[in-house]
Amino acid sequence: MAFTTTLLSWSVIEFGSSMQNHLENAKAAIRWGTDYLLKASTATPGALYVQVGDPNMDHHCWERPEDMDTPRNVYKVSTQNPGSDVAAETAAALAAASVVFKDSDPSYSTKLLKTAMKVFDFADKYRGSYSDSLNSVVCPFYCSYSGYLDELLWGASWLHRASQNSSYLAYIQSNGHILGADDDDYSFSWDDKRAGTKVLLSKGFLEKNTQEFQLYKAHSDNYICSLIPGSSSFQAQYTAGGLFYKASESNLQYVTTTAFLLLTYAKYLSSNGGVATCGSSTVKAENLIALAKKQVDYILGDNPAKMSYMVGFGERYPQHVHHRGSSLPSIHAHPDHIACNDGFQYLYSRSPNPNVLTGAILGGPDNRDNFADDRNNYQQSEPATYINAPFVGAVAFFSSKTTTN
Repeated sequence: MAFTTTLLSWSVIEFGSSMQNHLENAKAAIRWGTDYLLKASTATPGALYVQVGDPNMDHHCWERPEDMDTPRNVYKVSTQNPGSDVAAETAAALAAASVVFKDSDPSYSTKLLKTAMKVFDFADKYRGSYSDSLNSVVCPFYCSYSGYLDELLWGASWLHRASQNSSYLAYIQSNGHILGADDDDYSFSWDDKRAGTKVLLSKGFLEKNTQEFQLYKAHSDNYICSLIPGSSSFQAQYTAGGLFYKASESNLQYVTTTAFLLLTYAKYLSSNGGVATCGSSTVKAENLIALAKKQVDYILGDNPAKMSYMVGFGERYPQHVHHRGSSLPSIHAHPDHIACNDGFQYLYSRSPNPNVLTGAILGGPDNRDNFADDRNNYQQSEPATYINAPFVGAVAFFSSKTTTN
C-alpha cells in the first residue's frame, strides 16, 4: 500500500496537470492511503503497524470481504523488531503525498511531511528487514528480497524532494554509496527501488544542475539505455508483440513502472534539452516517450491477442480475474453467508466474474504474448494496486497528447 501511495503521488506530481477533472479523484485515492499510513505510523510510539490479517489463514479461504472471518491479527515493526524497508517506504509515501497536498491543503501536507521525517528516522536508526522480524507472517507472500538499503535511499530522496532540507542532501551524499547509489538495476517494483531512486534524483542535476546528483543522471542513463533496442547496453527482453518482459509472475507491474520512469525521465530531460547517453550514441526524450507509448498501448489492447489487460476497458478484456470480491456473487445477489471453503467453487468456476473489477490491470501475458484467462492462474490473472498506480501517470501524460497512430 505504501508503494502504491508513493507512485500514485508521483503520478500526480509529474502529470497531475494533465488529469483535468480526474485530479481530485487521484488526490482522494492518495488521501485514503495516507490517512491509513498516518494512523499506522502514529498509533504507538516507536512502532509502525504494517499488516492486518494472517496471510496463511487468508489464503486458505476464498470469501467476500463482507464474510471474512479469518483472524484479523495486527502486526508491527518496532525498535526491537525493525523493518527499515517497510518503514522507509511509508516515509516515502507520506513525503511524496505532502508534495501533492502542499498547495491545496497546507496543514495536511505539513502533517504528512513531519510524520514522514519521524518514520524515516525510525527506519534509519533501527535497521533491519521486516521479512526477518515478521518472518512467516510476511513470507513467502510479501518478502523483501532486495533488502532495505534501497528503501532508505528512496525514502531520503523523497524527503529531500518534499522538504528541500539540506540534511537529506547530506544524508544522500554520505550514505548513497552504501545504500546502492553505484548499483545499476534494471527493474523497478514495490520491492526494489533502485532504478526509481536514480530517476528521481536525476531531476536535481537535470533541472537545477545540482552536481551532487550527476552520478544519478549517469545511472539513470544506464537504466534507460538497457531498455532501448539497438543501444550498446541494451539488455531488456521484449515479446514478439513488443511487451517489456521481466518475470512470469505479475509481469505488468514491471511494464507500468517502466513506462512511468521512461515518461518521467523524458520530462526531466526535456527541461533542459538533455539526452540519455548510451555509449557513443544518444537517446532523446521522444524515443523514451515512443517506447512508453508502445507499452501503454499494448496493455490497453494493441497486442497480438487483441486483449485489453485493463478490466472493463475495450471490447475484449479478462473475464476470470483472480479477485475474491469480483469472482463471488455480491451480497445483493446472494445475501446468505458464504463460508471460507464454500467460496472455492467460485474460484474454480469457468463462469465469468459476476462483478466487473473496472480499471484493474492484471498480471498479464507470458513471454510469448499468450494469456490464460484463468482465475486460478494468479500469476497472470491477479490484479494489484501497485500495477495501476504508475499507469495513472502514464495515461495522464498520453491523454494530454493528440497523437496519430
